Amino acid sequence: MISRIDLHTHTVYSDGSLTPKELLDYAKSVHLTTISITDHDTIDAIPEAKKYGKEIGVEVIPGLEISTDIEDKEVHLLGYFIDINDEELKKYLRFFREERFFRAKRMIKKLNDLNIDISIDDVLKIAKNSAIGRPHIAAALLEKGYINNFYEAFNKYIGDNGPAYERKIHVSAQSAVKLIADAGGLCFIAHPGHLKESILTNLINAGIDGIEVIHPSHNDFQVKFYRGIVNQYCLLESGGSDFHGSIKGDERNLGKYYISKTKFENMKKMLSKSERSFDD
Repeated sequence: MISRIDLHTHTVYSDGSLTPKELLDYAKSVHLTTISITDHDTIDAIPEAKKYGKEIGVEVIPGLEISTDIEDKEVHLLGYFIDINDEELKKYLRFFREERFFRAKRMIKKLNDLNIDISIDDVLKIAKNSAIGRPHIAAALLEKGYINNFYEAFNKYIGDNGPAYERKIHVSAQSAVKLIADAGGLCFIAHPGHLKESILTNLINAGIDGIEVIHPSHNDFQVKFYRGIVNQYCLLESGGSDFHGSIKGDERNLGKYYISKTKFENMKKMLSKSERSFDD
């Protein structure tokens, strides 16, 4: 059987639309053999996913997506093979879950000032037990009839330049790389297609292990370019669909963007060389 490995997916525990079981069933239906769940600032989906993955024959790699700040630019980093029981990691995630909640309240206050009748309870009803993000606010706006579609919320209100936008609190790239490494994982730059080369250089100097080369937002030229960077600096190559589901209209991406078994095995070799362990 040919290995098809997608190392960038999301569930309802952050801003995805599927439960861990639904995601794994879908992954199996499109012939993926391995996925990594990389929810934003939360690892809550992983225990359930690993257990169910073993039942249906889809390997689940514990993952995480973290936001960092470089040159006043928000940059996302992916952590793979992390120990979800690491105490420092759990401490970080508790802190950022609280910060997401307070950020949401500040954004809602700005929306209220724009005469939009929306409350934190409206958002919590949608987010449920998930770490609150802008997609949950967008869904609440859509549910209450203030917008006609998901993307209108970002274009009119909560996008980076919108009147109700609030910046997230980020860790430095160096801190994020260390956090992931200390939790036994490997750290990759997520979807770097929009990043300046100076930011890539800063991240490489910060000690990242690799780059997400395969991503829906990357064209053929960018794939070749980032593969060249990987080879030039002896880094690892990752890739995936960045799948969220119906919330972002990317249902067809799962099973379309993936990496080979060889790329995946190179990651495991790096873990062995660095004396970091991977419990499968």
